[in-house]
Amino acid sequence: MLHVDHMSVTLGRRCVLRDVSLHAGPGDFAAVMGPNGGGKSTLIRAILGLIPISSGTVRVTPGVSRIGYIPQTKTLDRTFPATPVDLVASGLQGRWPWLLSRQDRKPVLEALSIVGANHLAGSRLADLSGGELQRVYLARALVSDPPLVILDEPEAGVDQTGTTDLYDVLDSCRKSRNMAIVMVTHDWDVAYHHATKILLINGHTIASGVPSEALTDQAVREAFGHVGHSHDVIGRGHAHD
Repeated sequence: MLHVDHMSVTLGRRCVLRDVSLHAGPGDFAAVMGPNGGGKSTLIRAILGLIPISSGTVRVTPGVSRIGYIPQTKTLDRTFPATPVDLVASGLQGRWPWLLSRQDRKPVLEALSIVGANHLAGSRLADLSGGELQRVYLARALVSDPPLVILDEPEAGVDQTGTTDLYDVLDSCRKSRNMAIVMVTHDWDVAYHHATKILLINGHTIASGVPSEALTDQAVREAFGHVGHSHDVIGRGHAHD
């Protein structure tokens, strides 16, 4: 699905990323981790073509024309008089849906149902909790049935219950649709128990591979300057299929 090979990104005179590679195929759940300022969001923006790369390559498998995306920062004004149906439909049409046909409404409602948010269809966006809004954004990312979904810190602003529910939905979609997921996260538990592979970076690749191989004390210390929570996480064993 996604092939990032020896990619570097220079912004101004600063090399933000150097020689980073990431491959995500059907059914993969790739977690991108690292300290603040380590280049995680830059990697996502480069993959999406929002910023240029200075060397290396970024490509998707031929035929992959749809990529679902959930940004870390939501620019939508929550006071705008819109419903979850409107927001999800914008992912289907590529623009704000001033008029929504019955034909377009069906996949929108199906996407909301998949993420367990069909009961929110008629609500106002302003009335949704952080977890509910994140479900709606996930439905927006899924509405076009993309084979690849990219998420930048989807747990931001969501409570623990909402975060758990979100990753359960992602796991279910990954398995049922055999889609690839690439996600930036700071959550060690999520990375260890949901991801099939880890990319640990701090301007360059520190470690990559399955969680038990990538999240070693040595790799975490090199990335963050301390071990952090890796002892607790690694001691629990890996739960992904």
